[in-house]
Amino acid sequence: MTGLFITLEGLEGAGKSTNQNYLANRLRAEGIEVVLTREPGGTTLTERMRDVLLAPSAEQMNSDTELLLIFAARAQHLAKVIRPALARGVVVICDRFTDSTYAYQGGGRGLPLERIATLESFVQGDLRPDLTMLFDLPIEVGIARTSVYGRLDRFELENRAFFDAVRMVFLELAKAKPARYSLIDAAQPLTQVQQAIDALLPVCLERVRG
Repeated sequence: MTGLFITLEGLEGAGKSTNQNYLANRLRAEGIEVVLTREPGGTTLTERMRDVLLAPSAEQMNSDTELLLIFAARAQHLAKVIRPALARGVVVICDRFTDSTYAYQGGGRGLPLERIATLESFVQGDLRPDLTMLFDLPIEVGIARTSVYGRLDRFELENRAFFDAVRMVFLELAKAKPARYSLIDAAQPLTQVQQAIDALLPVCLERVRG
């Protein structure tokens, strides 16, 4: 058994949390140990950092402050959760990782991708996800889904142009890294989305069982 690092990416309303649990249950049914986690977050400390990053505030957060907070949380998350689990041969399924940073802070905020890449190398070394599932859907569908959540977080309150830029970067990443990315149409009914996940299970099982 070897560890496997799976990340789930996509816009708000794409169903990442629901499908993270579905994937975990399918793997557990095959006798695979799974750790579920998320970014920002994953530890007691980084969940507090998540609150700072997501909570709307009268004081606008500087984009570089946002970027550095995200990578600070990621460093702690890697040290306390992700790396130890992978070292034990566990499958780690993470709701968002560094690809979201490229999409949201690079695409949405317009920060230089080179700056993000520098922090990625500093914090992660050579660690990258083994498999990334991108749950893609039209922006208006995602907005409609999040509108029923009640109170929206700081990112969910962003405008259409922001999400256009985010989605574009996600799709560019998927095109540039086809060996790692699996693109899933998240606008489909849930049963069809989960059928697409089922189609990826043999690959996951083969890789984790070595």
